[in-house]
Amino acid sequence: MNKIDVQIKTLPPLRVISAYGFGPEPEGLAGAKMETFLSKQGLLAEYGRKIEHYGFNNPSPSSGSPNYGYEIWAAVPPEIQPADDLREVLFEGGLYAVTRFENLENIGRVWEELVKWRENSPYQHANHQWLEHLLNPLERDPSKFVFELYLPVKE
Repeated sequence: MNKIDVQIKTLPPLRVISAYGFGPEPEGLAGAKMETFLSKQGLLAEYGRKIEHYGFNNPSPSSGSPNYGYEIWAAVPPEIQPADDLREVLFEGGLYAVTRFENLENIGRVWEELVKWRENSPYQHANHQWLEHLLNPLERDPSKFVFELYLPVKE
């Protein structure tokens, strides 16, 4: 197991626009919806820079089916309203254990390491949303993706 660097961060409450995908590769479906929406709003160049965004499984994969869901949130300016099948979400925020890594291939291993870190830390499991923050969402090469994983914690 690699030693991971973990920081404790508080995410403030956020108003986000949510895009949803379902199927064997729902991240791409949700990502394409979000990119189309942001492009129509003239905000695509800000995606991953000034427009924070987060994603998560919804529902998580289960044995016996290749299908699962993935939801992407983008914190857009308040005057931007959802369109098509996108929706507005008011997220309460919360306390998180956060670690950064590169390359999509490593995501499962790093989630496992982050959960193990929490189990051996003074922090406890919390019930707010687990989040994946892709720092370079317009990158097309998954080996160059840079992520921060947000594991909910409480003191």
